[in-house]
Amino acid sequence: MEEKMFFSDDAEYICVKALERGVNLIGVTRGETTKIHHTEKLDAGEVLIAQFTENTSAMKIRGKAEIYTRFGKILSGDIEIGGNDANS
Repeated sequence: MEEKMFFSDDAEYICVKALERGVNLIGVTRGETTKIHHTEKLDAGEVLIAQFTENTSAMKIRGKAEIYTRFGKILSGDIEIGGNDANS
C-alpha cells in the first residue's frame, strides 16, 4: 500500500514558538462554512511547525508567541508597542 504524502514543495508552513505557558493554536477549515478542526496547546519554549492544507485555511493563535512565516517573524499576545504619547 502506498503511503499518501500530505505536503508538497509549494505548501505554506508556519513555525510557532510559545513564549508563555498555554499558547493555543486553532486550525480552521476552508469551504462554505468555516469550522475549528484542530487545536494544540503549547508550553513556554515549545515549537510547532504547521502546514496549510486542503482542509486548513487559517490558524488562530492565542497567547504570547513568535510566529515565523515566509513573510518574516510576527509576535502575538499581549505585546507592548511604544508609549501612549502620539509623539513618541
